[in-house]
Amino acid sequence: MRPNTLADAVERIQAGSARDVELAEFVDTFDLATTDRDRYASIEREPKLTGDVRLDALVGAIAEYLAKQRRLGRVPQWASNPARRLSTPWFTTASPSDAMREYLTFASPAEFASRNIFTEERPLRRVRGPQPTKI
Repeated sequence: MRPNTLADAVERIQAGSARDVELAEFVDTFDLATTDRDRYASIEREPKLTGDVRLDALVGAIAEYLAKQRRLGRVPQWASNPARRLSTPWFTTASPSDAMREYLTFASPAEFASRNIFTEERPLRRVRGPQPTKI
């Protein structure tokens, strides 16, 4: 079962679920919402700060990014909390070379880069559609 809100996803992560899985499942929930009101409701409640500075910054970036990408007209106020920003850069690749760091610095959406998170151009991209039939 997918988390209904970003705050729910963070709670599940804190309870031991895999961060990447829970955040991806939340993005699916957000994308499958039928109205902008439902989309906004899924990011409106502030996720608790976890003490994991990367996760705390990441969920702020996700909320702002989704609100702007879907043109919801507003970003939850909690997303601008200074605790949702990193003091040192985080390059979200396993072993960033100088070239990869340069690329990520250039490619990162503003909602991530402003929090010192450097990632790919479309960080929340999900693969959807019919699954191939097994033979």
